[in-house]
Amino acid sequence: MLELKLVEDRQRADDFCHGDCKKPSDLPRFIYTLTSICVIEYIKRVESVFEIIAEPNRRAILSLLVSSQQSVGEIERQLRMSQPTVSKHLRVLRDAGFVESTVDAQRRLYRLKPEPFQKLDDWLDQFRRFWSTHVDALERYLDRMDQPTPTKRTPKEKTTRPKPRT
Repeated sequence: MLELKLVEDRQRADDFCHGDCKKPSDLPRFIYTLTSICVIEYIKRVESVFEIIAEPNRRAILSLLVSSQQSVGEIERQLRMSQPTVSKHLRVLRDAGFVESTVDAQRRLYRLKPEPFQKLDDWLDQFRRFWSTHVDALERYLDRMDQPTPTKRTPKEKTTRPKPRT
């Protein structure tokens, strides 16, 4: 339905401008409203995993949920955040697929979903292999530096010992 409306509005815009629109103010206001909605939705979709987990409060929530499922109130108390803040971050995490919720009586319990973390781990694996070889090489180099290097000994002058008296 949104696509159909977009086509209708573009047609109206073309009819309005007759191909002569040079600047944004020449376009009707309803095109901007529709464009704004589309841009906002697009930005929400392309928000990356890293942008989502980069936020410190979200990482703290994820860390809490590693051990067990938690209610909003429990997260709120443990992290000393307001209920609206916790709910906002949980909504972002839920929309991104990191957590899921279940209803238990009058409260909503949140728990981690392993799938997105597995995909993230799979992607990071290539970098682990890359760094592993470099770190191993560094470790070998440092081990060689720690080994004492053989030093050339200067030959001592031959000294004769006095013979013991008998």
